[in-house]
Amino acid sequence: MASSSLSSSSFSSAPPSSSRSSAHLLRTPPLLLHIHRSPLLRPSPPRPSRPLRAPPLKPLAKRSDGASFGIDPRAGVAVYKPRSYEVLVADAARSLVYALDDGKTRLEIEFPPLPSNISSYKGSSDEFIDANIQLALAIVRNLQEMKGIRSCIVFPDQPEKRRASQLFRTALETIGGVTIASLDDIPGGPVSNFFKSVRRTLDFDFADENEDRWKSDEPPSLYIFINCSTRDLSTIEKYVDNFASSVPALLFNLELDTLRSDLGLLGFPTKDLHYRFLSQFIPVFYIRTREYSKTVPVAPFIVNYSGALFRRFPGPWQVMLKQADGSYACVAESAARFTLGETKEELLRVLGLQEERGSSLEFLRRGYKNATWWEEDTDLEFSSAWRS
Repeated sequence: MASSSLSSSSFSSAPPSSSRSSAHLLRTPPLLLHIHRSPLLRPSPPRPSRPLRAPPLKPLAKRSDGASFGIDPRAGVAVYKPRSYEVLVADAARSLVYALDDGKTRLEIEFPPLPSNISSYKGSSDEFIDANIQLALAIVRNLQEMKGIRSCIVFPDQPEKRRASQLFRTALETIGGVTIASLDDIPGGPVSNFFKSVRRTLDFDFADENEDRWKSDEPPSLYIFINCSTRDLSTIEKYVDNFASSVPALLFNLELDTLRSDLGLLGFPTKDLHYRFLSQFIPVFYIRTREYSKTVPVAPFIVNYSGALFRRFPGPWQVMLKQADGSYACVAESAARFTLGETKEELLRVLGLQEERGSSLEFLRRGYKNATWWEEDTDLEFSSAWRS
């Protein structure tokens, strides 16, 4: 999987834009967009911009050999096209180091674990589970080499932990300072311990001779939670309270926006879990790709376009438009997180496909609500870190 190489990704320096004004936000390279502009659809004027304020930081981070990374981490990127997953992992690890140096303790990393042509509906669950484990191990290796960080990878349960220790035994042995654990390690009372023993017996989940192989007497300096479901989120909260109350915790590729949509439904944790717990986690490296289509009254009648919501800490949030060469070009940026609806609106604006503001066509396309409940309920949140 990804090695510990820290080769820089294909970044282009960003212009000194600090708002969402149309004169400065459009960074799309010319001649790459060949979208037919309908004469019947006029782009509406841009919304008022939100101020862009980058947090004060220390000087540029250094590699283990003392060399600077060579880019200003507070600036957004004009074009993003990593050459490989190795570069993608290095970028994520670098952003994580900046956040840890800035004193952040509740962190999130999110990016596609597999190529975009394998969606979560086409690929098997084991493919995504194994890909996330390999990516997490690659980031752990980078953190160890860059900062000497001792990481503990936390799995949803003992069977998942045992399976990973068997499949990735060689990788675990070659990475120094890594330990593995599971959410089942949370201490419980006699009743919960009884049901755990019954479950393990029914699942034939008996002890393995290598079960304690990757334990250490030294406490980890970072906990990484992977491959957890919506029902596991409340258990993660208990685990953090028990073991990581003063230690950084990272939610890695959990697809939190998908998990949040289940909160409040029958059989799942309540929405309050987001307000009091998930809202504390700041995305330090975030790529969420989306594909859209829009009908127009002239040829080609259907316009397909793709984009992504992108963030690389401590840089701003950026809306990226996918180009013909597979790269993502920045079309808007802000210090505050874009909602999913705002992301789509920015893409439509730059393509000239946005209906006139206040028109009936705009209302029919957007509908009454243009944001999810967790994007709207700002007054109920314990923290706004997840938006920053």
